[in-house]
Amino acid sequence: MEGTCPHCSGKHKERDDAERKDLMNRLKRIEGQVRGVEGMLESDAYCTDILIQVSAISSALKSFNKVLLANHMKTCVAEGIRKGDDSVIDEFVVTLQKLMK
Repeated sequence: MEGTCPHCSGKHKERDDAERKDLMNRLKRIEGQVRGVEGMLESDAYCTDILIQVSAISSALKSFNKVLLANHMKTCVAEGIRKGDDSVIDEFVVTLQKLMK
């Protein structure tokens, strides 16, 4: 199917406005940080200054993942279990294994 991501599950999740807004704000902040690093490279900033900013970006991405993972557990995983769909547990374990590489 054209236009589909080969890495995506094909599933979708309805997010409430607060969750979507929080996640989008985090991503926009990260995007701004990445643009800042691009600017640092263009202006020949010192290596350690860039490394510190990249470390901050990595931390922000980890924080984003933690929030998204918690939301996933509280909604998708919990709803699946309540409906008797234990396959969500297996899916969650596989996801955790990928995240912990």
